[in-house]
Amino acid sequence: MATELEGLLRPKVSDAPPYPAKFMQLANGETMVVRSVERDEIPLLLEYVQPLIKVERDFYDIVAARVFAELLGQYVHRIQDQYVLIGQINGELATIVNGRTLSPGIGVSLHTIALRRGLRIGAHAFAAKMEYHMDYLNHKEVMIVAESPIGFRRFLVEYNLEKRPQVIHELGGVPSYALTKETFEKARGTLVVGRRPVPKDLLDKAKAEILPPSDPPVMAQDLLAASRSVYDSTGSALRGLRSKQEGRVK
Repeated sequence: MATELEGLLRPKVSDAPPYPAKFMQLANGETMVVRSVERDEIPLLLEYVQPLIKVERDFYDIVAARVFAELLGQYVHRIQDQYVLIGQINGELATIVNGRTLSPGIGVSLHTIALRRGLRIGAHAFAAKMEYHMDYLNHKEVMIVAESPIGFRRFLVEYNLEKRPQVIHELGGVPSYALTKETFEKARGTLVVGRRPVPKDLLDKAKAEILPPSDPPVMAQDLLAASRSVYDSTGSALRGLRSKQEGRVK
């Protein structure tokens, strides 16, 4: 009975072409490998994402919480047609991106999270997953929203995405923006980087072990440096807490 019920709870998984791994040289000379992950690698990703749920900075907390849920959903077969790509530098986890197929020709971008700041790591990873949507999943449009000012500038503005006010993204928040095939082709030459195939030694090292990020995001020393919007509901609470810490209020 339990086995039959589990079969009803699991979504039907559609066939999808694999993402061909690629590598790129970052601005500091290091090399990042971008590849897909296997299901048995997900528990390790969960271990590295979980601490970020408490990082109230640049909206890492909400993004990490949602990424954790999406990864867990993938591991226990509770999310349909999701892919997960990671970027590794010398084996270390640097970024995670994910998305899924919504319907034939339409993709959904879920999240892009950088576990190492700077070097446009998140931007390169986002470009890699848009490449997967367009070139391998053959999507005509990808629905995208942002949860942070950084994400809005980096993805929605930098790619000059088209508004889709009639489409409510499954993540909630603002109505969707869309990356179309035409828009992607305009951005490809400047925003999509990397080469294939990945040299065997680089790929073998990446697949051998996903090492923990060496410099993951942490809470800012000054709570107001968390890059929250001035209009964010937590702003007044943070200001009050800082005043109390500085002895200006009892």
